[in-house]
Amino acid sequence: MESISHLFKEFSYRPRKSQGQNFLTDTPILDSIERAIACPPGDVLLEVGGGYGALTERLAKKGAPLTVVEPDHKLFAMLERKYGKASGIHLVKADILKLDLAPLAPAQPARLTLAGNIPYYLTTPLITRLLTQYASILRKIYLMVQREVADRLAAKPGTKAYGALTLCAQYYSLPKKILDVPAGCFRPRPKVDSAFIELEMKTAFSLSGDSEKRFFTLVRAIFQSRRKMLSNSLKSLGRPFEKVQEALAKTGIDPQIRGEQLGIGKLIELSTALE
Repeated sequence: MESISHLFKEFSYRPRKSQGQNFLTDTPILDSIERAIACPPGDVLLEVGGGYGALTERLAKKGAPLTVVEPDHKLFAMLERKYGKASGIHLVKADILKLDLAPLAPAQPARLTLAGNIPYYLTTPLITRLLTQYASILRKIYLMVQREVADRLAAKPGTKAYGALTLCAQYYSLPKKILDVPAGCFRPRPKVDSAFIELEMKTAFSLSGDSEKRFFTLVRAIFQSRRKMLSNSLKSLGRPFEKVQEALAKTGIDPQIRGEQLGIGKLIELSTALE
């Protein structure tokens, strides 16, 4: 792999803080990430944010077809020079929040295995989009995230980190932190420490269609006013008071408890009762 300094000088490139561009340069960490990423035969690897190719180089060794998405034109040029003619590697210059991933997926039962090191301001919208729109075509999601976000994904009820993102992640997947990554492993150095995480997609979900939408409406109502008693949080749903009380009684939930103290199973139960 060419040094990052040489590449950036050659392409007159300077990382932009406004875009959250922090590039992983620590070889032992990259080696650990390479070992952690599993891609079964038949799956297609999808790298989000190819950057200067540090992870791309390792993903290419997996032997699976590899699609690399990178929106920055200079970084894309770096990738194109090295991988533009490589067999089994497809480069896409696009914004991952706007790109339709369905055409990139292999025929079922194979799926996409996604990996990437992304700007941290994209983390929540990207994870939410992947889980809610593409759960059926994804097998696993491997991402470098802010350590605080890794804690939120695996948080327990009643903790400060527990929130709407937690429930979205735990509804669709099994979140796991693979390793902590100190700020010094990046160039330029970010102000926060990071963690590399895995989201293993579930193959069956508790709800579907409108029932699923109503569940996430309930979750948003609870965490928009997380310090309120549950009975007060549920007022924003616009349901009759009697209906809410009936649902709470049916599920055995104390109306004075805060919603943030309820686990995902109990919240699904409550959402179903409210229907």
